Amino acid sequence: MRRFSAEYLERTRDGMWGDSREALADLDLPNRRRILDVGCGTGELARVLADEAPDAQVVGVDADPQLLRVAREQTELSVVAGDATRLPVVDDAADLVVCQALLSNLPDPSAAVSEFERASSELVAAVEPDNASVGVDSTVDREVTLERSVREAYLDGVRTDVSLGSRVSELFADAGLSEIRTRRHHQRKVVEPPYDEADVESARLKATGEGFDRYEAELRRTLSDAEFDALRAEWREMGRSVVDQMQQGSYRRAEVVPFDVTVGRV
Repeated sequence: MRRFSAEYLERTRDGMWGDSREALADLDLPNRRRILDVGCGTGELARVLADEAPDAQVVGVDADPQLLRVAREQTELSVVAGDATRLPVVDDAADLVVCQALLSNLPDPSAAVSEFERASSELVAAVEPDNASVGVDSTVDREVTLERSVREAYLDGVRTDVSLGSRVSELFADAGLSEIRTRRHHQRKVVEPPYDEADVESARLKATGEGFDRYEAELRRTLSDAEFDALRAEWREMGRSVVDQMQQGSYRRAEVVPFDVTVGRV
């Protein structure tokens, strides 16, 4: 299981459903009564579920107690510690078991889907990214090509299927789920003046190489030492260009991450 900090999850998931929640339509949230959000992290999806299913009890499950503490404080929803492949609930405990960006970070996502099917009396859903299809545009031209190079090397080096996306439907079918449907949702993240603290911190991480270093283990699996060092140096130079443009108030960046929302019936 790949692990993430609370700061990373809040930064990458915050505002994901701010523009549109149309892709969640097949979850039939207004008619749900008991929802299990597996791999809830700091509770970004759980808050959305609670908003859209006002009559439901929403319970978050995560294996990381530190993330659960944040989720409990920020959402005031019920949370419980548990493994996605061995959920601490009885059969048919919820009428919807759902996860967001979880299966793509598990070594055996099929085991989790089978467990979701056991724990649900009606629906199973997964919101999973297609990281191979991320689109980036930036006023720093080098940022676009460098991000593509780093992403390709990262995808080759990571040990889970972080581009699972639309292939979730195959896992659902293998688990015996029926009436499988998929809708695509695009998470759009824009950086433009006036810049907030998160924007400034992101630029700093690029310029210092700290952000790049977070993926060192995955990148070194596919890059030689010389290739890694050269790519990191280019990344830092690009980051300094980002900082320069931000100081001038001219930096703009847009990123679009496709997510596939897959729903199946038990």
